[in-house]
Amino acid sequence: MSINKVILVGNLGKDPEVRTMSSGSRVCTFSLATSERWKGKDGQQQERTEWHSIVIFNEHFVDVAEKYLAKGNKIYLEGQLQTREWQDKNGNNRKTTEITLNRYRGELQMVGEKLAPEHRPQETKTTAIEHIDLDDEVPF
Repeated sequence: MSINKVILVGNLGKDPEVRTMSSGSRVCTFSLATSERWKGKDGQQQERTEWHSIVIFNEHFVDVAEKYLAKGNKIYLEGQLQTREWQDKNGNNRKTTEITLNRYRGELQMVGEKLAPEHRPQETKTTAIEHIDLDDEVPF
């Protein structure tokens, strides 16, 4: 038995980018930053940030990312490592390792309340709610 599972909590480094593949399926990509902090031997605060390439193939999560995620959002995700190889324009062999949320696997949750700008609630005026008598007879 083997397990390929990655769990990350971090901040989006850029807005999600959604593309449609030739098959008609949609895919979402973005970068995710995870950071750790510690005090060095000299007592100074140290920080290291790792950047992760995220690729989402799960249609539901693509919809969520497109509608609600933006640069700076903190998210929790579960996916798996996947390495791709390709040739660039100059014919050089290239390789990258990504965290993927595949069609029927993975987890994606927003942490905190920050929403994409177009989904933040607008100022609303409160209105009085009429008193409703709930003691009426209910027909069941």
